Amino acid sequence: QVQLVESGGGAVQAGGSLRLSCAASGRTFSTYAMGWFRQVPGKEREFVAAVSWSGDTTYSADSVKGRFTISRDNAKNMVYLQMNSLRPEDTAVYYCAAGLVRFGIVSRTRAAYDSWGQGTQVTVSA
Repeated sequence: QVQLVESGGGAVQAGGSLRLSCAASGRTFSTYAMGWFRQVPGKEREFVAAVSWSGDTTYSADSVKGRFTISRDNAKNMVYLQMNSLRPEDTAVYYCAAGLVRFGIVSRTRAAYDSWGQGTQVTVSA
C-alpha cells in the first residue's frame, strides 16, 4: 500500500477557491491512478475526480465539472485538486485515494482504490 497525506483544506466563502494537495509515499506512485473522494456525515463517500497514472486522462463528477481540476506531479509524488467557484454543498471531508492495480484504468468507484488518506475538511459558507 501507499501512504497518503492530504492538506490544504479549510473554510472559505461561496465562490472562493481552495487547492488540496496529497503527498504519497511507500510505492511507485507514478504507476497508479489517483482519485479524490468526499464524504459528509451520514452519507456515502462519493467520487469527485480521478487521474490516470500518466496524467493524460481525468474524470470528474458531474457536480464539480468545470469547477474542480485534478492534476498530478509524478516527479514530486503529489496529486492536487484545484477547487474553484466553491458552493456550500461542496462542504465535506475530502480524501485522496491510490489505485489498486499498477497501470490500472481510471475509475469512479471506491473499490478500485486500496489506499486512503486521513482526509481534510473543506467548509464552504454561504
